[in-house]
Amino acid sequence: MSSIFTKIINGEIPCYKIAEDEDNFAFLDINPNAKGHTLCIPKKEVDKIMDLDEVSYMKLMAFSRKVGKAIEAAVPCNRVGMSIIGLEVPHVHVHMIPLQSMKNATFQHKETLTQEEFEKTAMEIRGFLK
Repeated sequence: MSSIFTKIINGEIPCYKIAEDEDNFAFLDINPNAKGHTLCIPKKEVDKIMDLDEVSYMKLMAFSRKVGKAIEAAVPCNRVGMSIIGLEVPHVHVHMIPLQSMKNATFQHKETLTQEEFEKTAMEIRGFLK
C-alpha cells in the first residue's frame, strides 16, 4: 500500500507544493513546528533513510539544501534546521524547519496557519527557487 507521501506525490492528496525534480518532492508540513516547515522526500518510496542507495541519498540532500536556502531567504528565522526522524510515516522525509529557538526543533511546539497563510508561505518559498 502506498504511503501518504506517495499519494501526495501522485496528486491523490492535496499539498502546498514547494518544489519537485525528477527524483524528489517538497511540500509544506501541515502540522508545522514553525511557519515554512517543509518536508523533502524522495519520489521513490523507501522507509528508512539509510536504506536509500547512495546516489538517491546524495540527490535528496542536495535537493533539501536547495529548498532550505529558499526557506531561509523567504521566512524570517535565525537559521533553517534539518531533522530526519522517520517514525510517523514509512517514507523517508527530511524536515526543513525555520528556527528561532530550540523549541522549533522539538516537535512539541506547533504553529497553526490558515489556508491562506500556507498558500502565501509556499508561494514565497517557491519565489526563491527560481
